[in-house]
Amino acid sequence: MIDLYTAATPNGHKISIALEELALPYTMHTLNLSKREQKQPWFLAINPNGRIPAIVDRAEDDFTVFESGAILLYLAEKTGRLIPDDTKGRSRVVQWLMFQMGGIGPMMGQANVFFRYFPEKITPAIDRYQGECKRLFRVLDGHLKEHEFLAGDYSIADIANWAWVRTHRWSGVDIDDLPQLQRWLEQIRRRPAVQKGINTPPSEIDRDADDEQARQFAEKTRQMVEMGQSLQTGV
Repeated sequence: MIDLYTAATPNGHKISIALEELALPYTMHTLNLSKREQKQPWFLAINPNGRIPAIVDRAEDDFTVFESGAILLYLAEKTGRLIPDDTKGRSRVVQWLMFQMGGIGPMMGQANVFFRYFPEKITPAIDRYQGECKRLFRVLDGHLKEHEFLAGDYSIADIANWAWVRTHRWSGVDIDDLPQLQRWLEQIRRRPAVQKGINTPPSEIDRDADDEQARQFAEKTRQMVEMGQSLQTGV
């Protein structure tokens, strides 16, 4: 049994999707980020960085893993699924996983902060991060013209990137001119494990929405920024 410590963010959903795809039994523990549960001593003993997600593998002497990319690799290697066995195939998956960890996630996270949450609209910052998100989306779209998935068969690389890219509207970035990226998003969205994973736990807000509910959600998160709390930019 695996204990999953998570919240309804792209990084959190990456792990719940993977656990569902791998059919691994797990218990979900949802942390309230606005109450800073991720900074409590009991959780810092699991993840010293005080961020979600993290897992504790009870079947492996309570082995703990933090950082979403590291968790994905651990789960894939533990089960021998969602990552190839051969060196080159594994490298391809890891390359696209690192693309998400080092590019897609941080850039979309910053776009979210400045576009949605920051109390002052700093146009150069918004333009900078939205522009970099769009550049990275074009990289994905170009690669997907020649490939059904990012690294051979469906893998943890697809899960990691998809969990973030699907929220592109929340970052204020459209993909109307990126047909292969749209195809890939819809293809993965149809997977039953993915549909269950993105609702484990369910988000407070539909990130495709741009209505009053979205405004209220953004306002609540903006207040967290103003109070100087450590913000999970994936929310």
